[in-house]
Amino acid sequence: MNGAKVSLLLEDRQRLDEARRLTQRLGLSLDGSRAELLLVLTATRLELRDSTARDAGSVCVDFVAGKSAHRRRYGGGRGQPLAKAVGLKQGRNPLLLDATAGLGRDAFVLASLGCPVVLIERSPVVAALLEDGLRRALQDPEVAPIAARMQLINNDAGRYLAQLADSVPADVIYLDPMYPARNKRALVKKEMRMLQRLLGDNDNSGLLQSARQHARYRVVVKRPRGADWLDGERPSMSIESPNTRFDVYVKRAFDA
Repeated sequence: MNGAKVSLLLEDRQRLDEARRLTQRLGLSLDGSRAELLLVLTATRLELRDSTARDAGSVCVDFVAGKSAHRRRYGGGRGQPLAKAVGLKQGRNPLLLDATAGLGRDAFVLASLGCPVVLIERSPVVAALLEDGLRRALQDPEVAPIAARMQLINNDAGRYLAQLADSVPADVIYLDPMYPARNKRALVKKEMRMLQRLLGDNDNSGLLQSARQHARYRVVVKRPRGADWLDGERPSMSIESPNTRFDVYVKRAFDA
């Protein structure tokens, strides 16, 4: 199933040239039509909004404030489950490829801990939100060094991995495929509902196998705590947090 229709809404006329470039690059209309989802260029940032619900809020990428700032300051550093799953230790900052980047929150956590991160995002709209978030992060003196460790690529993860040269593999490949909700109660976050409408159905079949082929040391898959293993493949080990499980597929041990 294809995702919901998106059009661009310009709130700040001083950014008209930027809006025109976005419409050309993303193939969106700038005619004020009320599509289901609106990519909104405000005076300060790029947002995704649901035009069909008044209380839906908006989705944006903010690496400077909000949840990202809280996780950066109080998330537990290298002792948190995500860092343990990736294999971070003192002096070890593996090159990480986040093959399903989404809004980039986990990638930002790992970059804040010292990892260089390549973010692969298949959706041009979500990639535009990420690009805008990185642009603003690079303007913040405290966050800029972290954002500088993050490289964004707008591509399908399976296609990108298939083209990845064996001579330049990622140390760790991270997967956080969107998990289909079985009922409305499972979709608590409004932003997740919006992203699922944007992206439609996403076939992740074969992605784990491709990631295991190209990762140098391990693949880490983020899952809801009670979810099945991705593609039914048993991991080498799992690291759990209250609501999340990180399944780790070890290819070989890290070099000493």
